[in-house]
Amino acid sequence: MPTSVPRAPASSDVIEIERALNRISYLNSRVRQHDRLMAMAGLRLDRAAVALLRQMADSDPMRPGELASRLEVEASHVTRQVQQLQKAGYVSRAPDPDDRRAQRIELTPAGRDAIDRIRATSSRGMQMALAEWTPAELQRLATLFHGMVDDFLAHATT
Repeated sequence: MPTSVPRAPASSDVIEIERALNRISYLNSRVRQHDRLMAMAGLRLDRAAVALLRQMADSDPMRPGELASRLEVEASHVTRQVQQLQKAGYVSRAPDPDDRRAQRIELTPAGRDAIDRIRATSSRGMQMALAEWTPAELQRLATLFHGMVDDFLAHATT
């Protein structure tokens, strides 16, 4: 059953925020941007693999199904990515201590190094782009972004 869309028009501020988010999303998802990031980091990973590694880096070892849920993708998608990343030496599987029939996946040292390189490269680009911002402005932006994401997640689960 489709959810209802609010009938009241969005405020001009909300419209501008949505436009800015679309611009950020577009810039972040461009293939050339990803290819440039990978070249600068000295890696050959596709965007899906990077998303998986980023999520794993911020979490304890987890089952593939949990990872799929966090990334909001099909479990089969994660299974394929994990197989490729395991072959490349970026992740490993270990028995789940709570259920020996299940497995948890975790980053290997090579996987940790890869995500560290990706984040360092990405952060350098962002640092250059935001070089004219004051520390207070940067802190405020980070706080607002985290709050917005938390609100999006809270709204998505209701």
